[in-house]
Amino acid sequence: MINLRYRVFVNRTLVIAHRGARSLAPENTLAAAQKGLEAGADLWETDVGVTADGVLILFHDDSLKRTTNAAEIYPDRAPWTFTQFSYDEIQQLDAGGWFNREDPFGQIAAGRVSPEDQARYEGLKVPTVEEALAFTRDHAWTVNIELKQLPPPLADFPVVPRFFEVMDRVGIAPEQVRLSSFEHHWLEEARSLRPEVEVQALVGYHRDRPIDWEAVADYQTINARATLTPPGKVRQLVAEGKKINLFTVNDVEEARTYVDAGVSGLFTDFPQDLIPLARAAAGKETP
Repeated sequence: MINLRYRVFVNRTLVIAHRGARSLAPENTLAAAQKGLEAGADLWETDVGVTADGVLILFHDDSLKRTTNAAEIYPDRAPWTFTQFSYDEIQQLDAGGWFNREDPFGQIAAGRVSPEDQARYEGLKVPTVEEALAFTRDHAWTVNIELKQLPPPLADFPVVPRFFEVMDRVGIAPEQVRLSSFEHHWLEEARSLRPEVEVQALVGYHRDRPIDWEAVADYQTINARATLTPPGKVRQLVAEGKKINLFTVNDVEEARTYVDAGVSGLFTDFPQDLIPLARAAAGKETP
């Protein structure tokens, strides 16, 4: 049954938990999603990968090495590209212990990650997209799903229709899902298959190249690299009727300049820090 109860966004800058609240929990896990939810993020963002046997999982890098113990469990299979591993093989991996060892955002050292949470992170599994959508459905939340270019041998995998198959199986409301991608042909495919699901064009893949704004003029919502999108450009896009979300903004003062410029949303690794700012700017509460 489709869950028709979902969060209605207020008229303010949305705070989007990037790969979940990944400063507080291992990225692209349900633990990170939970931390984003607890922090009060308006929605969370995650990335779609595909296993060798066609299971849609949450994963960002092409290689499993950085955020799992794949190099330890499968020492002879470098460079550990996720498309070269079956779902069962990936389920043998620990996707959480690395966070405790590396403390990638210094939040363990700062005392913002409890020993109890750290213990729970040990042995976390790489989630499936089905599990992520079910989590979002059950918490009346919203998720931004990034469809990433898939490494060989699955570069031509039919990820868009497969994603919609999973979405239908879970029974999540279309209003709880946003689809984004740098692969704009996938967004066009999604529009044709499910016009009721919002699509958002990602731009700014290359950090050192100006954004071609004309290439995404047909999109109502654009997700852009913040370092290539100054506040003045945000104001211009907003004046043109566009919605603009920026990635990845972690500094509160930087976020404030974008909120003042009218940005629609901010992808952040620190939703716990940006939520008070966004609410204060909307007159909801004082940070």
